[in-house]
Amino acid sequence: MTSDEFAPIIGIPACLITRDGFGFHQVGDKYVDSVIDGAGGLPLLIPAVGGRMAPDSALDGLDGLLLSGSPSNVEPHHYDGPAAAPASGRDPARDATTLPLIRRAIARAVPLFAICRGIQELNVALGGSLHQELHALPDRLDHRSDKTVPPPERYGPAHEVLLTPGGLLQRLLGGAERIVVNSLHGQAIDRLAPRLAIEATAPDGTIEAVRVVDAPGFVLGVQWHPEWRVLEHPISRRLFAAFGAACRARAAARLKHERYGALASGA
Repeated sequence: MTSDEFAPIIGIPACLITRDGFGFHQVGDKYVDSVIDGAGGLPLLIPAVGGRMAPDSALDGLDGLLLSGSPSNVEPHHYDGPAAAPASGRDPARDATTLPLIRRAIARAVPLFAICRGIQELNVALGGSLHQELHALPDRLDHRSDKTVPPPERYGPAHEVLLTPGGLLQRLLGGAERIVVNSLHGQAIDRLAPRLAIEATAPDGTIEAVRVVDAPGFVLGVQWHPEWRVLEHPISRRLFAAFGAACRARAAARLKHERYGALASGA
């Protein structure tokens, strides 16, 4: 038995991208790399097929769930928001896949780490709403990235965030009060879902990290992108290490249950 057999299996829901009339289920390689290098897991891409796949069927074989960022936005009808601007990216297939998957993952204590679009999905799945154009609000920073510069500059440090004293994120980061993060998002949490607690905020009050207060397992959402070159950044390494540890604990429990079941059945 190789060491890879003990690596937790971490699902990454895909976006559905249309090119030349064909659909492609797509996940950026930086998320795949962060699961392997940062969390020590085996990534498993989950197609954006919505109701054609029961959430529990997908979760049965998973030890964790990573919700990635995306150019698309959660469609506003999911949170009774106003119609989206025509140019707003949309991915209804991903919405139909991730929103029920999130609710079942939390209920089943499947470790969940939500990034950028992921934290927005987490908030909407639990009853919250989103700002669709954060930069248009008074007294808010423009959190979007400059797409005219190369990716290393785009993912560079952008602003500080203040960590909630005594919160999960502060504990994971060794008691830090402030950290510096990148920023590549146009939308953000507006009305916080009832089950979420704020773990970090930007200087303009934008919610940058959350946890689920009554979750039976690990659940953390961040608005920035810790998956970018995960091993080069101490904060990112800590976050993915904590997520990976939770996934490994679930993998060990799942393996023990499977072995017990096999012994009980005489297999």
